[in-house]
Amino acid sequence: MNLKHSKQRDSIKEFLEGRKDHPTADMVYMNVRKTFPNISLGTVYRNLTLLADIGEIARIRVGDGVDHFDATTTPHYHFICKECGSVSDFDVPDMISFDEIASADFKGQLEGHTVYFYGKCENCCKTVLSS
Repeated sequence: MNLKHSKQRDSIKEFLEGRKDHPTADMVYMNVRKTFPNISLGTVYRNLTLLADIGEIARIRVGDGVDHFDATTTPHYHFICKECGSVSDFDVPDMISFDEIASADFKGQLEGHTVYFYGKCENCCKTVLSS
């Protein structure tokens, strides 16, 4: 897809790159406003949607009613904290083996999977212990 260059879109991607906390559009908006004070929330939403649609970022829906965004588009798992609602990367070795096991007796063709791990994040566990 041949897109017109956009400094705002670049700023959105730059903000997402290297993050492991998968911010919402509102979080992206609040950060990008530091560089582009006149950017609208609608512009951020449109650019996030466009970037997700063309596969440059991933949109993550974890059932909390808001989209989270991830610059890492390669297959990986996520952890959702049931206490604070944070969404973060969750490294699981041998992900390819999981696909092979799942497709062993399947007559069709698997193209991927989505798995979310739930519990309490490290920060929430620390909060409980210090209370």
